[in-house]
Amino acid sequence: MLRSLTSGIWLTPPERFIPQPDKTVCITGHRIKSVIPYRNDNAFLELTVTGIQLMLCRYIDLAVEAGYTCFIDGLSTGTDLWAAQYIIRLKNSGADIKLIGAMPYLRHAERFRPVELEILRNVEMYCDTLTCTNPDPDIVYSKTGAGKELYRTRNYFMADCSSAAIAYYNHSEYRSGTHQTVAYLNNSGKRVAEFSNDDLCRIIDEAGTDIGSVRQRISLLPNPFIRPRRESQH
Repeated sequence: MLRSLTSGIWLTPPERFIPQPDKTVCITGHRIKSVIPYRNDNAFLELTVTGIQLMLCRYIDLAVEAGYTCFIDGLSTGTDLWAAQYIIRLKNSGADIKLIGAMPYLRHAERFRPVELEILRNVEMYCDTLTCTNPDPDIVYSKTGAGKELYRTRNYFMADCSSAAIAYYNHSEYRSGTHQTVAYLNNSGKRVAEFSNDDLCRIIDEAGTDIGSVRQRISLLPNPFIRPRRESQH
């Protein structure tokens, strides 16, 4: 068995992980470099990042409200760690939910900044299960050769273990791992709660640039995990 290089926690081999897809939502999304500031104005970057995080949290809340009790997270920077931190907050507040961490390879965090490593370490400590989808302790990501499939394997593992997903996905990022994962989820007939920079910008257009107003508008987003009545009757 392997230990995480970040937290030292023993990793459960993926073949020993027993998923409960009907109760599980996977998280997929872009890193912070893909966040486009509102009106392409860097003065609004903090507002935009906060808005993306609020939308992510809202959809996690709605998944819990719909009866999902397990979240599987890929432990990358940006969307993954933002989601994991919020799920931990819910757990610490008494929510009966689980957090599964799925790293693509043992050395995946070697290029994390120190602040990101500290966040990752804390997240791993709170995971109910931590796994790694490649057993080779020496393998690293590369655009060619054995390492090129590492993230896709991790992403498909998460999708296969879930019946639904939350995705921060900008359609302009059509070559991204998030695009690949969302396409795989859709082709597999999974329910995907998807949102983008454009969706947030429309909310800010309506609510204004006051973060309190944006937060209030996001709190009114409907629950995509609850099937409409006529759909559920078929």
